Amino acid sequence: MNIHKSSIGLIAIVISVLLVSCVNTRQAIYFNGLKDGTIAAKAQPPESVIQKNDLLNISVSSLNPEASAVFNTPNVYTYNMNGANANMIQGYLVNSEGVIQFPILGNLKAAGQTKEQLKEMITKKLVDQKLLTDPIVTVRFLNFRVTVLGEVNHPGVLSVPNEKISLLEALGLAGDLTIYAKRDNVLVIREDDNGDKEIKRVDLNTTELLSSPYYYLRSNDIVYVEPNKSKVASAGRGQQWIPAVLSGLSLVAIVVDRMVR
Repeated sequence: MNIHKSSIGLIAIVISVLLVSCVNTRQAIYFNGLKDGTIAAKAQPPESVIQKNDLLNISVSSLNPEASAVFNTPNVYTYNMNGANANMIQGYLVNSEGVIQFPILGNLKAAGQTKEQLKEMITKKLVDQKLLTDPIVTVRFLNFRVTVLGEVNHPGVLSVPNEKISLLEALGLAGDLTIYAKRDNVLVIREDDNGDKEIKRVDLNTTELLSSPYYYLRSNDIVYVEPNKSKVASAGRGQQWIPAVLSGLSLVAIVVDRMVR
């Protein structure tokens, strides 16, 4: 009878430890209190500004394909990702001075401009120098990416081919937040045109994110999800309780074994 009571007591202790580690259900829910309806589209995808070390795809076309061909021979950029074999990417690398080397037109200042601004500048130069008639210029990022770190299931760097991604999409691609994620204090780090770091904390438990300028991410944004108090506390308790729990389970196994005998 005493052995039975000891076993029950040990099980109660283990359950208590697990219950203390549980996360508040309300804190684990996105957009608490969100009701059916329409939210005005205040948040628009931000126009990413070209920065140093960006890799651009620039294509030029016109009614004269042969004349346009010379402008479609970009630099070849070699990169090596995670120790894999080197890959060759055709694009214009913005150097440390914020300049790209464009055929015939020479050095062009790209850093600090948007894609649209760079497109208009190249188009104007081609027309003014009578190199092409009615040229069509397109500019795209080849390295549009965001980084997601912290309490997500698959942290890492996300490449975004369509150059448009929301914070929720980024978290989804990272495997969603873990149960231990601090949903009311997600950190977004953004570099501005001058290289300064802009810090913004976002609360996923409210609907404010849906109309926030940080709903859509920019290229090179960093998203960091902090662990909540339950994760930190459970980690500390685990180091203290695991040896005791294992010892207790071993004792129960020995007692049960003797009872069977």
